[in-house]
Amino acid sequence: MTKQEQIEKAFTYHAPKGTQAERYVAIRNAAKTYAELLVHLCPESRELSLALTHLEEVVMWSNASIARNE
Repeated sequence: MTKQEQIEKAFTYHAPKGTQAERYVAIRNAAKTYAELLVHLCPESRELSLALTHLEEVVMWSNASIARNE
C-alpha cells in the first residue's frame, strides 16, 4: 500500500456497513466490563488511569481495524 493510500484509509470516514455497528458495540461493551473490573480491583492510581486509557485505545484501534479493512 502506498503512503497516499494509507493516508486515504486513515483520514476518510468509513460509514458502518453490514454487522459492523453491532461489532463496535460488542467491543465497547466488553471493554466497559473489563474497565469496571479494573476500577473495582485496583487502587486509584496513575497506573489504573493508564490502564483505562490504554483500554480506550484498544477499543478505538479495534473499531478502526473493522472500519478501515472491510
